[in-house]
Amino acid sequence: MKQVPMTVYGADKLNKELTYLKNIRRPEITTAIADARMHGDLKENAEYHAAREQQSFCEGRIKEIETKLSHATIIDITKITPTGGVIFGVTVTVYNIDTNKTLVYRIVGDDEADLKQNLISVSSPIARGLMSKKINDKVIITTPGGKVTYQILKVEHL
Repeated sequence: MKQVPMTVYGADKLNKELTYLKNIRRPEITTAIADARMHGDLKENAEYHAAREQQSFCEGRIKEIETKLSHATIIDITKITPTGGVIFGVTVTVYNIDTNKTLVYRIVGDDEADLKQNLISVSSPIARGLMSKKINDKVIITTPGGKVTYQILKVEHL
């Protein structure tokens, strides 16, 4: 698997989830399985089967997070000298010329993207269109909804 970019924030979030799953959730599930076993016949024991299903999900998620972290290139944008250009990890303020709205996005790795929090994936059409552009550049980006014209107002290394 190839290396994938990830912000420090994204790596911290995954590490916290991994710690929770290993140190809290896994023991809880193990206890639930042991308790369910004490109820007798496992073939018709719904609590046992539910706990085993939770265990399977938990172990799968642990493996998934460990794989993501092992293939991540963690980029700390605060340690990169600002040039005014849009690169991975920056927070970019753009003005949508078509709708007269100002938007703020942070360009993050695919696994960190969350449009509700204005975290856009580095592989999204908007991020790809903004990459390598500078403050005051106008960019026409083809999105699923059509072409949109943005002007870059600010690029921050937060």
